[in-house]
Amino acid sequence: MSCDIVLIGVGGQGVLTIADLLIRSAFEAGLPASYCPTKGMAQRGGFVKAEIRLGVEGVGPRIGEGQADLVVSLERSEGLKGIEFLKPTGTFVLFDHVWAPTGVMLGGDEYPSRDEVIGCLEEAAERVIVLDPEHLPSIDGKLARPNLFVLGAMVGRTALSEMVSVERMEETIAARWPKVAEANLETFRAGVAAGAGSD
Repeated sequence: MSCDIVLIGVGGQGVLTIADLLIRSAFEAGLPASYCPTKGMAQRGGFVKAEIRLGVEGVGPRIGEGQADLVVSLERSEGLKGIEFLKPTGTFVLFDHVWAPTGVMLGGDEYPSRDEVIGCLEEAAERVIVLDPEHLPSIDGKLARPNLFVLGAMVGRTALSEMVSVERMEETIAARWPKVAEANLETFRAGVAAGAGSD
């Protein structure tokens, strides 16, 4: 069994943290795994992509066009860049956050609507899971970071769950940040629940 994953977002959203946790959890489960990150020039707001291959030995981490079982985007418009990687039988997870690029903020470019993006995703994917940023939990009066929320939906409601269980990922998250384990696990579990309610 294997799972090829492409993660897409912008700097500051924690895309590479999701990738790191997946790789750690896979290794802890004894699964072969490889990983290739791509970062844009801007620390915050620049394009970020991570390619992850789980359960495959003797191959590089790069994922070609039409090869990904799972594509995940943490930003609405960036999700359109992920379509080319997805298998026709694959799953697309969209965290419908809007991070308008400079051209849009200056009024020169148009930003795609939610319906436009979801329509494109539904044409390309066998299954689309849309996560609403309004479902992010509040931790100590502040909205939780979206990356662990999205990771919860990934592990809880996609084919990834056959390789990395919710329980295994919870152990990985708790070990990664032991001082804030409960807050991070609350965010992760909210994502699992949100993914379950999106079908």
